[in-house]
Amino acid sequence: MQRRLVLGCGSTARRTVKRLAEWPGDLTIIAGNDCTLPDGLGNSVEVVRRSPDAPDAYPSEVDLVYVASGDDATNAAAAECARERFPDAKIVGLLSGDADHESRVRFSRAVDHFVDARLALLNRLNDLTHGPGAGRLQRLFATLRDIEGPLAVVMHDNPDPDAIASALALTRVASRAGLDADACYFGEISHQENRALVNLLDLDLVELDDGTSIDDYGGVALVDHSRPGINDGLPEETPIDIVVDHHPPRAHVEAQFVDLRRDIGATSTLLSDYLRRAGIDPEETLGTALLFGIRVDTDDFTREVTTTDFEAAAWLLTHADLEMLERVESPSMTPAVVETLARAIKNRDVRGDALVTNVGAISDRDALAQAADRILNMEGIKIAVVYGFTDGTVYVSGRARGTDIDLGETLRDALDAIGSAGGHADMAGGQIPIGILAEAAEDSAEQLQAIITDVIAGRLFETLEDATTLLDAGDDETDWTVEFPLEGHGGKRAGAELPSGGSAIDGPEEPHQ
Repeated sequence: MQRRLVLGCGSTARRTVKRLAEWPGDLTIIAGNDCTLPDGLGNSVEVVRRSPDAPDAYPSEVDLVYVASGDDATNAAAAECARERFPDAKIVGLLSGDADHESRVRFSRAVDHFVDARLALLNRLNDLTHGPGAGRLQRLFATLRDIEGPLAVVMHDNPDPDAIASALALTRVASRAGLDADACYFGEISHQENRALVNLLDLDLVELDDGTSIDDYGGVALVDHSRPGINDGLPEETPIDIVVDHHPPRAHVEAQFVDLRRDIGATSTLLSDYLRRAGIDPEETLGTALLFGIRVDTDDFTREVTTTDFEAAAWLLTHADLEMLERVESPSMTPAVVETLARAIKNRDVRGDALVTNVGAISDRDALAQAADRILNMEGIKIAVVYGFTDGTVYVSGRARGTDIDLGETLRDALDAIGSAGGHADMAGGQIPIGILAEAAEDSAEQLQAIITDVIAGRLFETLEDATTLLDAGDDETDWTVEFPLEGHGGKRAGAELPSGGSAIDGPEEPHQ
């Protein structure tokens, strides 16, 4: 267990000191009576009211020393005392931009690593003014400042953790621009992990009905999806000011500000980058939500994950409540999920390494995704597609692992003619209106389920067979890489166009990712 010693507690170091107090292990703080310590340190922290450069007040053994008083000369003296007393300890600290040459030299010789406030400011300015990330942030703030009235940040229907966290983060960015904003969603938050996220972190979300007017809002932003009326309850003609998403669009996307990066594993990663570049430290609930959003959408950093996702997660670790995150990740399974999983196993149709199953009428859409997650663990299964129906619509959820088949493209090929579908290579979903199928069933639930099975299972297996044949033939000519050019603000709406031959269908995102 790590033993830590904090020498001094200047105003710029108080947040870090509070975080150190939350880590497991022993913590001793030595600071003068004139030093104000942060609230909520807890009874396990030992506080000694002495000068930081008084070695007789130091504990006998430490592993980490953090030198953090508000006076550079005191920091230099304290660092030298700590180095002499604890030659094997790791010593880090802060140095102000006004430190004289002597203090700077003494301090740098005694510590293993230190943050120079002067250089940190220069690096911060460089982050804000150079590179594509800086340009995006400037355009985003320009767009936010042009909006008159509150902003509605709209997630996709039945939002997952990535959508929820991204919406909350964008409201935080909007507040920095002096703009009030609400994180809004249509549908239900029914997946037990999603409910746990909202309830345990007490997140402030606004639920919208399909008939809800957004006329009271001065602007609309979309997160984790890119077109109004496609997987949200907005009218398709709704003018959009901001779009931030990591899913590839399947039609033109129009908004004042567009940030679409399909090479990133989660929209929460994009929002975390905005926060970091803007110098906005997320409060603990937001940091926890963003970290959870990245972990879920990248399947715990195993699916479509990039260096940028890892960097965002590393930054968020210092702002998240990891104990609360563990509670969010381990909720109990609801009866609806258990029942759906049981029917999925009972009704399964397995052909080769693909399993397709109709669970019939459902009460919880997100139960499909959870059933697909678990069925994919069955021996010999590499593709699992689970579907069921409610309120006149068939909902489809698919998972894939260890196969060269792109599940998102496969579901789109199979179902676009009768509905809409899309997603990632290993996680996808779709929606199909029942329509005339219900009339053919003559009010019989058994007949309706049989008809739906014939139509959807038949299309899925036929498309999977075709995809397998193409792979076996070595067809590698299709290039699904899409570049998304971003235009500046300047009153002109930016857009992301598809390359020639791309699909024009913007299918729904997966109910739970």
